[in-house]
Amino acid sequence: MAALGSLSFSSLASSSSSSPKPSSFLATATLRPRFFLCTPFAAKTSAASASCSSVSGNAAASAVASVGQDLPDDYEEWTPKPDPRDRRRAGVLLHPTSFRGPYGIGDFGAEAFRFIDWLHQAGCSVWQVLPLVPPGRKANEEGSPYSGQDANCGNTLLISLEELVKDGLLAKAELPQPIDAERVNFAAVADLKDPLIAKAAERLIQSDGELKSQLENFHKDPSISSWLEDAAYFAAIDDSLNTFSWYLWPESLKNRYLAALEEIYQSKKDFIDLFIAQQFLFQRQWQKVRNYAQMKGISIMGDMPIYVGYHSADVWANKKHFLLNRRGFPLEVSGVPPDAFSETGQLWGSPLYDWKAMEKDGFSWWIHRIRRARDLYDEFRIDHFRGFAGFWAVPSEAKVAMDGRWK
Repeated sequence: MAALGSLSFSSLASSSSSSPKPSSFLATATLRPRFFLCTPFAAKTSAASASCSSVSGNAAASAVASVGQDLPDDYEEWTPKPDPRDRRRAGVLLHPTSFRGPYGIGDFGAEAFRFIDWLHQAGCSVWQVLPLVPPGRKANEEGSPYSGQDANCGNTLLISLEELVKDGLLAKAELPQPIDAERVNFAAVADLKDPLIAKAAERLIQSDGELKSQLENFHKDPSISSWLEDAAYFAAIDDSLNTFSWYLWPESLKNRYLAALEEIYQSKKDFIDLFIAQQFLFQRQWQKVRNYAQMKGISIMGDMPIYVGYHSADVWANKKHFLLNRRGFPLEVSGVPPDAFSETGQLWGSPLYDWKAMEKDGFSWWIHRIRRARDLYDEFRIDHFRGFAGFWAVPSEAKVAMDGRWK
């Protein structure tokens, strides 16, 4: 089940349940403006049904319920204040990669602003995008924003080279010849754009102007550094070892021993600095697009897959929050059971969350992830929201999803 809307978790209380389920994360959450809350009212069945209540307004509504119990009656009867987003709205789902970009892929350049103008002229008020994360670049996941390398980083291939020229980080003469392509060849685009974006990032690092000060503030921001440094180290190690998965890394790196990480920093400092600078350039250009959309009355709606990829900084840096064995391999993976669309179900293969471990630290991982989503979007949906009420767990060695069970 998918929930459409924007989420803001300002605080989370610890549940008294000794066996927390995903629903305890929702039931203990303090909710603010626009959020579709789906909570199970038949959790005792193996495939719990879900009932949805719309919550909006500035006043916070909080409720605490253990697994298998309904939320308090007064929670459902609470009358929200009118929200302008309750009116009927029209919008378009268009991922930025699909813009007619000059170098084989859409980006945050002129076409993004033209699209916002078109939405405004057409009477639309919503622009929905797919996840803006770095897409998987392996053969079986190339280009998919749902096989992202990191749940918080931005896809640097969306950085506009023309905007870098405006910032003085590239010379116009350095821009390549335009490419007229009907479909995105992500490998070819990366070969073309990555060196130029890295060159711009290096010039930014070596500069001493206002833009350099903004970069330093970006890195110092606690809400950014909480995920950025882990992502930078993960990317640096991955670049050095080039293995299929962090599971194959040496034990010292797989388990994040301080001495090993310090050695990586010393040997890959330039790479790490460039990684951080490129994330800043992504954030800067995307914020310009967001500001223009807001000026035109367009709300940007993002998309958040409920699960994250195994080969990611998210899992590597937060193993305790996932159901992994002692060697770091998933005990079970995500999916959905057989249905009208698939006789064997869907085997997604993402590691599952250890909700009991997450509850112990107040669901901090989810708080940081949602806070990051609020930095990127005006509102967003979580796919699939059903996973908060109950999830389909498939043994990691299974070949099809039908071998799983509800939890």
